[in-house]
Formats: sequence, C-alpha cells, structure tokens
Amino acid sequence: MHDIRYIRAEPKAFDAALARRGVEPAAERILAYDTGLRGLLTELQAGQARRNEASKAIGAAKASKDEATAQALMAEVATLKQRLPELEMAERTLAETLQAELAALPNLPADEVPEGADESGNVVVHTKGEPRRPDFAAREHDALGEALGLDFDAAAAISGSRFAVLRGQMARLHRALGQYMLDVQTREHGYTEVIPPLLVRDEAVFGTGQLPKFAEDLFRTTDGRWLIPTAEVSLTNLVRERILSGDELPLRFAALTPCFRSEAGAAGRDTRGLIRQHQFEKVELVSIAAPDQSEAEHERMTGCAEAILDRLGLAYRRMLLCTGDMGFTARKTYDLEVWLPGAGQYREISSCSNCGDFQGRRMNARFKREGDKATTFVHTLNGSGLAVGRTLVAVLETYQQADGSVAIPDVLHPYMGGLNRLEPAA
Repeated sequence: MHDIRYIRAEPKAFDAALARRGVEPAAERILAYDTGLRGLLTELQAGQARRNEASKAIGAAKASKDEATAQALMAEVATLKQRLPELEMAERTLAETLQAELAALPNLPADEVPEGADESGNVVVHTKGEPRRPDFAAREHDALGEALGLDFDAAAAISGSRFAVLRGQMARLHRALGQYMLDVQTREHGYTEVIPPLLVRDEAVFGTGQLPKFAEDLFRTTDGRWLIPTAEVSLTNLVRERILSGDELPLRFAALTPCFRSEAGAAGRDTRGLIRQHQFEKVELVSIAAPDQSEAEHERMTGCAEAILDRLGLAYRRMLLCTGDMGFTARKTYDLEVWLPGAGQYREISSCSNCGDFQGRRMNARFKREGDKATTFVHTLNGSGLAVGRTLVAVLETYQQADGSVAIPDVLHPYMGGLNRLEPAA
C-alpha cells in the first residue's frame, strides 16, 4: 500500500517510479479521488456540526416561543438528516475506490534497482563455487531420480500434473534437507522457529499483497480460506494490527511448511520435474524491522540463505533483480540461482526481498520507539532459506555419479541415518 501523503507531495516522482516498473501514471487519478474524498469529508463534518447546532437551537427557539424560527430549524434538520446518509454512503464508496486504486499498484523500486523489462535486465552481484561439469553425460533430476525413488507417474494418477511422490531414500533426503536448513537458520542465524497456520483468511493474503491482484495464483477452500503460497503470509501477519516496541525490532521468524500454488500463469513452463509444483516445501525467512534496519537486514537474510548453498557445496550466483522482474510487493530483490549440471544452467532457488513499509501499511503494523509520540509503519522482508524441492534438484544433479547413484553432502550425513549415497534400484 502506498502513502497518500507522499503522492500528494511528490506526484511526478510517484509516477516516475511507477514508470520504472512499466506501470502507467496513476497520481492524477488517485489525487482526484483523494480531493473528492476530502471534499466529502469536509461537507459531512460541516453537516453533522450544523445538525447538532440546529437541533439545540430548536429547543431555544421553542422556549422563547419563536415558532417561525423553530419550524425553519426543524426543516433544516430534516433536510440534513436526509442528506447526511447520502454523504456517508458517497464517502464510503469513494474511500473504497481510493483504497482499491492504491492496493492495485506495485511497490516502488529502490533507487539502486536496475532498469529492465524482464529477467534479461537482472544483474549478477557475485558468483560462488565452480559449476560442476562431469566427464560423463549428466542427467536432469527427473530422469536421474526415477530409479532413486522419485515418482511422477504415481503422483499424476493421484492428483494430476505438477505433483510428485518421493519414496524411501529420496524421501529421507528431502526431509534431511528441510530439517538441516531449519536447524541452521534457527540455531545459528537467530530466527525463531514457528509452526504457522497453512489456511489463512482474506485479510492475511491482502496484507502480504497476494490479494486482490493474484487470487488466481492461490488455492481457496470451500469455506473461504486460502492455502498459503508461502509461509511469508502467515509469518508476516504475526504482527498484523499491532504496535510493537522499537526495542523488539528486528523480529526474525523461520518456518518449514508445505506451500500451495496454482501456477496459473505458468502454462507450458517447467512441466517436468520438481521445479514448478502445485505443492512443495520451503524454509521461509521473515524479518520485521525498523526503516533504518531493513537494508542491512536484507543483506543479512540473503547471506543466511547463501550459507546453506555454501555448506552443501552447490555453485550459485546472486542476482539483483531489475524493475521488470521484481515481485509486486518488493522494493528490492536478490535472487539466488543454483547451478544445475544436468540442465546446464542456473535456476532460481531463493528469492529475498525488502518490501519497505508496503506490507506494513496493508497490515497496519507499526512500532513506536521510547519517547516518540507517533508510530511508524514497520518494514518487512522475506526470503527462502531455501526451497526444499529445488535444493533436492540441485543436490541430485550436482552429486550424481556415472553409475546413477548420488553422493550425499557431508553436512547431511547426521540427518540421513547412516546413508551417504542414494543407490538406484536394481
């Protein structure tokens, strides 16, 4: 959500920032609604004050036996009683229209975000690790995993496309990855572990920006709740409608949860394998910060996600997303892209975003420092630390052997019950 006061003060700057995201100018339209709304509020308040004043004057006129004045005042009050509900209805309608306009516009990009229409405009920040290029024909994870316990056919029979069944040693490796990530983020990086609801109300998905614009990307239950597309929704809304103490910030939350996405806009993309599923698991990181903390918190969060890739021995690069590739709620985003030897390319495995006060305004989440009279909207940040299925893909392709087995990274051995490699079925 945007600050109407900023749009009033800097309409040209607001439109220029929207233009960087490929969005048409909106300040003139928004300010017209705002001016109309303020006019209605002024008329409504004046009418209410006059109604109260005239109602009192009726008694005084009657007491002084000035019947003509009393009748005139009574007629005026009757007119006001008819007019005021009309003004109240018009005010509510225009306020809802203005809010809908503000809610439909994406966050404004930070100054350092590069210009670009799509992912081709993203900028490499740094590259870590040497991409593995084995001396045998490396296979992609879906072909490699079939003999190791990765079953797409069974999943399709049960649920349709974009689902997977993981069995035996493959399921164990998937569980090990999720538990390892969660342990590192909570024990070493200071995130508080949370088990949040997977079903949320409209207000929660509006607060983090999925509603109203991206409803088709979500799954909705018959009782009107939404399956979370990411634990960002539940974790960020932990501070909804709250006023925090400045001393509490930053708050850092982590959760390992299933996530559910309809992938409505992904027809024809990544139809094979685990890359783009309707149901997947992810360790989500969320920070609630003061404005002067959020930039440093963004760097810290991205580093926490990178630490998992470093320890797993996976080659990756950090990308600064351009204006045309950022998500709706982000003002600045880093993507981490892992090298997949089988596919022969880098693929996104984590996205870490600083949303500024955009979500804080939508959730009415604020904080107040000691001694301050006014409250300030919190800044929110979210990131994957990491997506479990995509990390499984990277491990399978990076550590595959010529005989079809897959070596297990050393840091996962304590989680694997003695297994140090996945062996293909005979």
